[in-house]
Amino acid sequence: MAYWDSFLELDELRKEMDRAFDNLETRRHSFSRISFLPGKAARSYPLINVNEDKDNYFVEALAPGVNPETVDVSVTGSILSIAGEKHMAGRNVKPEAYHRNERAVGKFVRTVELPNEVEETKVKADYKNGLLLVTLPTVHKG
Repeated sequence: MAYWDSFLELDELRKEMDRAFDNLETRRHSFSRISFLPGKAARSYPLINVNEDKDNYFVEALAPGVNPETVDVSVTGSILSIAGEKHMAGRNVKPEAYHRNERAVGKFVRTVELPNEVEETKVKADYKNGLLLVTLPTVHKG
């Protein structure tokens, strides 16, 4: 009796699809492979870096073109939420006039769970050169 491994078959199918898209990429087409892979292309906005020292978490959110007056930063326990709206810069252009339109506009919400709770009333935010910089003092237990 022959044994059929469905996971092996799916892996082979994935490899075949990768080869097919790789071949398309070598040609001069106006589309990108990434546009077919929503797991990689559909990133959260804004992109962030989070780091810490012994007293604070520091969040750097890449948000060029966002009016800092429209950004809402809120914290509940260990959950940080950044919300706002990014408007189209410059003149109004009809959709059919675009040759390429990669810069997204519209409302956004980014929620991040931090490793520990923060002092909600002591959170500070600043916006410089397209970066939203958030300082979140950690809760010291003890």
